[in-house]
Amino acid sequence: MIRGTLAATAAVALFVLTGCGAGGGSSEVAPPPDDPEAPVSGTLRVFAYGDTVPDEMLDPFREANPDLELKVATFDSNKSAAAKLAGGFEADVVEVCTDEMAPLLARGLIRPLDPRGVKEFDKLAFSDKAEVRNDAGEVLFVPASAGPHGLIVDTEAIPEGVDSYADLFDPAHAGNVALEATPLTAIAITAMALGAEDPTALTDEEIEAAKQHLLENRDNFRAFAESDSSMVNLFKSGEVVLADGGRGTTQAMVDDGLPVEWVAPEEGALSWVCGLAITSNAQNIPAAYKLINYYASPEAQALSGDMGFVAMNPEALPLVSKAYRESADPRNLESAIATTEPPNAEVYERAWQEVLAQ
Repeated sequence: MIRGTLAATAAVALFVLTGCGAGGGSSEVAPPPDDPEAPVSGTLRVFAYGDTVPDEMLDPFREANPDLELKVATFDSNKSAAAKLAGGFEADVVEVCTDEMAPLLARGLIRPLDPRGVKEFDKLAFSDKAEVRNDAGEVLFVPASAGPHGLIVDTEAIPEGVDSYADLFDPAHAGNVALEATPLTAIAITAMALGAEDPTALTDEEIEAAKQHLLENRDNFRAFAESDSSMVNLFKSGEVVLADGGRGTTQAMVDDGLPVEWVAPEEGALSWVCGLAITSNAQNIPAAYKLINYYASPEAQALSGDMGFVAMNPEALPLVSKAYRESADPRNLESAIATTEPPNAEVYERAWQEVLAQ
């Protein structure tokens, strides 16, 4: 799923390139601080999606840690993040997502962390799931944000509403539909429209059927959106009146005055889940834990909720603005299908590339 950069990130600093590359870091559990509240200093390098590290989120952390220099850089996928880190891009903390973290794991670019070093860990939604752990049961990342993924509909253009992923393929909307341009999501949603129950564990045959359905209905789609901002602009221009997407993207459109609403499809909403991990070459582990503790706190999670994401810490809900409290409720994840990278991810990728080439 798309993790866009709708929120501006100011003063982004480029990290120094070194010759260390992949394979030179530690695979041991990052030692937790004796006192998570202890002051930290030095430099902390953070590598994340842009909408995870806007100034409105980071400024309270900066103010609370005046002796720490915070350097931030952003990426548009875990795949690109892995390539940069493997090439020597320096970072202490990197954002990972359950549906795309395989390249980081395959190259040994993150190390396990000790949940005892994160005070709020056990309170966080998704913290008890296998997806945040490796095969040895060690915690790989601390959940920091999530978002259900369903349908976005222009209620003026389609007053009767929609309730199924199959509506994306309805000839009545031909030429005015958009689909997110991510292989796993596009193929999964199409498979669900065809009746698949586990969209992130499709057989090769189910993926082929989804591909053929997309090819047969290619003319239904005005565009395949590469980012949240692209999706917003498609609705603004009136080119698109129906698409798949998340609550955060929908809220951005509502904030811009567009008559849209988010719908949980009858097949079930998907959900992306992302969090913060410590890199295998991290130089400032105490500060890394300090930042992760901040993101897990009710105060930071309330800010995240006000940005349209699910507040992973339930104690943040009373702090979230009333307008966003419903969408920020972590109970939204209970009925959603968490997206994880399937073992045959390359088959999803090849199928999607064939659709794009049409």
